[in-house]
This record gives sequence, C-alpha cells and structure tokens, in this order.
Amino acid sequence: MAFDPRTMAQPVYKALSELRHRTADDTRLREQKSQAVELYTYLATWGLMRLKAEEAALSQEGKKEVVKAFFRALEETAHVQNLADDKGLETLKNLDTESYLGLTGLGLQIAREFSFWTTALYVDIGNAD
Repeated sequence: MAFDPRTMAQPVYKALSELRHRTADDTRLREQKSQAVELYTYLATWGLMRLKAEEAALSQEGKKEVVKAFFRALEETAHVQNLADDKGLETLKNLDTESYLGLTGLGLQIAREFSFWTTALYVDIGNAD
C-alpha cells in the first residue's frame, strides 16, 4: 500500500474547517488560529503527554478546541484509540517507548498540517494578542 499524504491533511482540514465555521466570535477565532499555529512548537518542546495535560488546563475555549481537534486527528490518523478522550493521558503513558516516539513523530507532522491549514482557513482573522 502506497503512502498518501492526504491521510494527514484531510482530518486536519476537516477539523479546522469545522472549528472555523462554527463560530463568528473574533476573539475565539483568534485563539483558535494562535493555538493551531503554535501546536508544532509546543509539541516539539514539551511532547504529547504535556500537550494532552495542557488540554485540561487551558481556560481559553478557542485554544482548547484546537488541542482537542489535534488529538482527534492524531487518533484517526494513527488508529490509536482513546487519545482524544479523557483517557488520552493514560493511553499515552501506557504506550511502549517505540510506539510513543512514533506517535510523537506523526503528531509533529499533523501539527505542521494544522499550521499550514490555519494559514489558509483563517486568512481573514488577525493574530491573538
């Protein structure tokens, strides 16, 4: 079976497109845009477990929506169950080292897709302060 790069692009595009069109609140849209662009840097610096823990700590709803969408896209792409739900942190903790590192690599690629599609879908939204 050949690799199809759309495997990562499609769930990301769908998630961001739905988020983008679900609200008209400019503040929330700026939060979404900011978080989606910053996903790669956060993930590269802190890792998947910290990002999943951060999801619960986020107080800005727009940012929280993007992190949830990221884990849904990762779960769909990687075919690893319980990443996007409340058991996600436990799921990540219980992965063997090779699986966790592989999932992190895939997560970084998906985070890059989030950054790309955010630029395209949120073109008319200014940056968050």
